[in-house]
Amino acid sequence: MTATVQPDAATSLQSELVLVLDFGSQTAQLIARRIRDLNVFCQLVRHDISAERVKELAPRGIILSGGPASVYGEKAPKCDPEIFNLGIPVLGICYGMQLTCQALGGVVRAGTTREFGRTELTTLEDHPLVAGLPATSTVWMSHGDQVQQAGDEFIPIASTHSCPMAAVRHRSRQIFGLQFHPEVTHSEYGKQLLENFLRKCCGCAGTWQIESLIEQQVTAIRARVGNSRVICGLSGGVDSSVVAALLYKAIGSQLSCIFVDNGLLRKGECEKVRERFQNHFKTDLHVVDASHRFLSELAGVVDPQQKRKIIGRVFIEVFRKEAESITDARFLAQGTLYPDVIESGGSPDGPAATIKYHHNVGGLPEQLGFELIEPLRDLFKDEVRRMGLALGLSEELIWRHPFPGPGLGVRCLGGITSERLHALREADAIVLEELRKAGLYRTIQQAFAVILPVQSVGVMGDGRTYEETIAVRAVTTDDFMTADWYPLPYDLMRIISTRIINEVRGVNRVVYDISSKPPSTIEWE
Repeated sequence: MTATVQPDAATSLQSELVLVLDFGSQTAQLIARRIRDLNVFCQLVRHDISAERVKELAPRGIILSGGPASVYGEKAPKCDPEIFNLGIPVLGICYGMQLTCQALGGVVRAGTTREFGRTELTTLEDHPLVAGLPATSTVWMSHGDQVQQAGDEFIPIASTHSCPMAAVRHRSRQIFGLQFHPEVTHSEYGKQLLENFLRKCCGCAGTWQIESLIEQQVTAIRARVGNSRVICGLSGGVDSSVVAALLYKAIGSQLSCIFVDNGLLRKGECEKVRERFQNHFKTDLHVVDASHRFLSELAGVVDPQQKRKIIGRVFIEVFRKEAESITDARFLAQGTLYPDVIESGGSPDGPAATIKYHHNVGGLPEQLGFELIEPLRDLFKDEVRRMGLALGLSEELIWRHPFPGPGLGVRCLGGITSERLHALREADAIVLEELRKAGLYRTIQQAFAVILPVQSVGVMGDGRTYEETIAVRAVTTDDFMTADWYPLPYDLMRIISTRIINEVRGVNRVVYDISSKPPSTIEWE
């Protein structure tokens, strides 16, 4: 996304739309992310989206994701078969390939052998979809079923030792299938295959560019806002800071920012926000200390979803009161990202399952009487960072690790008290400080401490203790939709553990989280 386009191309940024139909694959979001990497706008939609709705959206291409079901199963998810008759290029991946072939006359059965992991792919013919691939390459397989009979309509264009139809093409239409997963990095030429589909099959030129997106958003914001004032809720993190910077570029002094100190912030967070937005942005900044009220409302609450809802409700009430003091405010800007929309079921065309409640998605504008502006709603996290750098924000801010909207409230498992928050805040500061010293802060995309609702026996000096447990979490990820735990060096873990136990009063045990997303989430609550 570093290339530039002519200014008039900004109006066509989303004209090259590709839809990914989600059949429940763990890598469905990753497909969308890979398409974005190739400068083509991509959206994840529900698997049963109607052909009529697809026609309205007018995509350049359609991709059917993988999924855990068998296409011949009684409750197997299906797509509208009419999408194959729209004249829009279709690429089926794994389950998506099997469903495509089945819908057009093929037969899918359980394979005699299953394929999981790296497999050698052999290219069978010279076709634009496999252009640039060598005769043999490595791909990533994850399937037990396969297309046994493709019928008369499909021709194999690649195979593996146990899968004769590892890639197929339709004889007369722009419909293709890949039994392997090109979206994962283990597939050696996966990016090339996806690029071939976009460029050679769908005719996409690649107009999804951050620089042009900024100009498009600036123009759209100015036209919509006019002379009115916009309120931006600041959290101090990357997302809200990029929203504020974008708004400031578009409307300047018409922007007012509200920062609510909920008592659930990282160490020194409030001071950093004041310094950044009053000294550098010169924005109209309102700082509200509501920490006592938040902690009072959260007293005795242990259910994570209830915590999120309380934090969201109190935030709205505090925010509303401060917003009433700002005259001529008509709009509210939020830093909602595309993963927030997906996980909250916030898109009418998107997958419907709600993984967690996001207090910054929905509800707030209606309750406050504002019109909503969400300029980052279509972006993944790394795209937001690129936008921030293009807007001139510092690398220190842009590369800050993400911090959840409910703050330490969802990292303080069990009951929330000022004493437990203090211990968590100090432990978290030690984790981040030691990662920076070790030169790993940028290598790891998110790291933090969690205080557990577990007390254990310890020995300090000549006395026994019964105190808190701190868990340390560090992950690497491309898009925050999937993540792997990071293997911290043992010496570094020893330093972190020793410092936390020695310096944080009330803690006598430190553990390390070695679970990946999925099946876990990055945050604990």
